Amino acid sequence: MKPTDTRPYFAAGIAAFVIWGFIPFPLKALAAYPSGQILYFRVASALVVLLVISLVFRRRKLLSTFAALQTAGPREKRTFIGYTLLGGLLLTINWLTFIYIINHINIQTGSFSYLLCPIITAVLGFLLLKEKLRLNQWLAIGLSALSCALIGSGELTSLVFSLLTAFSYAFYLITQRILKNYDKIVLLTLQLLLSFALIGPFYSYFKGDSMVMLDTHFFLNIGMLSLVFTVLPLFLNLFALKELTSGSIGILMYINPILNFVMAFLYFNEHTTTTKVAAYVLIFISVILYNINLKGRKKSGDGLVIPPVGTTAIRP
Repeated sequence: MKPTDTRPYFAAGIAAFVIWGFIPFPLKALAAYPSGQILYFRVASALVVLLVISLVFRRRKLLSTFAALQTAGPREKRTFIGYTLLGGLLLTINWLTFIYIINHINIQTGSFSYLLCPIITAVLGFLLLKEKLRLNQWLAIGLSALSCALIGSGELTSLVFSLLTAFSYAFYLITQRILKNYDKIVLLTLQLLLSFALIGPFYSYFKGDSMVMLDTHFFLNIGMLSLVFTVLPLFLNLFALKELTSGSIGILMYINPILNFVMAFLYFNEHTTTTKVAAYVLIFISVILYNINLKGRKKSGDGLVIPPVGTTAIRP
């Protein structure tokens, strides 16, 4: 059998993470609006798009997912409902904290969160899923903890929001791992539906006393955030996962936070401290150390750096 040409899949994977890497642009364009209000309209618009896609273009997948759920046992149904609800809640928290970080703290903190996230996911995989870690991975975890201590010693608020963003996304990946047999687009649609049901009644609270008008500028950027920076890279990522290994996607995932860092300093003119630089260097070293001998890892993926093949990561 002729080997599959993986170049289109690599191109799709790279494109997905490059797109996610530029997400600060639409978020910064909406900095005048409350974070909760941005979240509300992002969830609503992304949900509408995914519902249309699921009902019109992926109806068979939607029906097969619910058919599989109907034939599942009571325990499997409880697992599906529980982790879908939890996934929706975690996704809501993750998106809200990331929006707040980018617009009210700095891009560096958001980038740090997603460099830290795979390491945290590895620890959670070890604790919750009993996945094994190698010695170099434990050393990487130790360096990551040290980098967190450095960030916390200089600016506790940044550390708290970094950890909240990283832990919410890491726990979200764990829920996706547990629900690995279900279609990810269907799951995301249900999770966003639950997210909207959760935040919908509190729109007035999310809006607060903001008097900024919801004009064309607002809705254009919300549309970009939902279509270009949520749905499009998700489908590109799903396409890439058809042929690429978990290890390959795991390396590509770091494109996103690295681009965030570059933009923070070169475009948005953010400043940093010596302590933060040391913390960032440590987290970069820990990422490299963690991924040493990546090709030699088992197919199942020890440490759960990323979701295994057949699942997908939903970026902020």
